[in-house]
Amino acid sequence: MLKRSMRPVIAGALLLFGAAGATAQRDPAPNALNGIERGQWQLKAADGGLRQLCVRSPADLLQIMHGNTQCEHFVMENGARGATIRYTCPSHGHGRTTISIDTPRVINLETQGVADGSPFSERFEGRRTGACN
Repeated sequence: MLKRSMRPVIAGALLLFGAAGATAQRDPAPNALNGIERGQWQLKAADGGLRQLCVRSPADLLQIMHGNTQCEHFVMENGARGATIRYTCPSHGHGRTTISIDTPRVINLETQGVADGSPFSERFEGRRTGACN
């Protein structure tokens, strides 16, 4: 049986660790992503390089350097016109992505982190080019 003086401490610890456990779960996609159209997107890097991406869900843009790897996402900022997400991919690295939405068909994306042991830092301007092939 617990002493009465210990109950508030244990209750506080349960709240603290319970909240930490809830944070460790995958957060839903930020509200800002709801404004991004699905379809074929062209991502133009700051160095001029191009990348094509079929966006079936706007959340596909969150971890473009880690592809389809299973990752946990933590929403850091979530606004109507942009979002910042930090993510961790066990055994594959981690990253942080910031998306600014100009229009439903034009975005700016910055991402940095480590993928399979190699650091990355990229900036892209994204434009929807049509339906996915």
